[in-house]
Amino acid sequence: MKQGFSLVELLIAATIITLLAGIGITSFSTLSKQSRDSRRKADLENLRSALELYRSDKDYYPQGLDDLVTDNYLAKKTLNDPKATQAYAYCPNANPATNYALYAALEDGSGAINMSPCTASCGTNPPCNYKLTPLGEE
Repeated sequence: MKQGFSLVELLIAATIITLLAGIGITSFSTLSKQSRDSRRKADLENLRSALELYRSDKDYYPQGLDDLVTDNYLAKKTLNDPKATQAYAYCPNANPATNYALYAALEDGSGAINMSPCTASCGTNPPCNYKLTPLGEE
């Protein structure tokens, strides 16, 4: 009586393991993108809250997000996108600002949105495709 596995049995087992690993890697990649997008949305909501606190104290919005950090409305780490190649864009409407828009580049989002007249950028890739204003998501 022979002991061990035949070549066919080993190939079948290797194929099954490869398929399961492929499914796992794909699922992990999708969940990672969704997780980063959720963090981006939460970060923008935190920025929006800090901007509203700033406005309630000073009657106008800041000209840059660094003003929120300088005046202790926000911690610096909140201003960073989860990916190093991307950033959040803040666009005040005037000086002094009475309105603003916050932008982010979601990985699972649709195409680019019109940011005119704002000249800020969300980084290299993908383009800004999520917008948040004082009234909420647009």
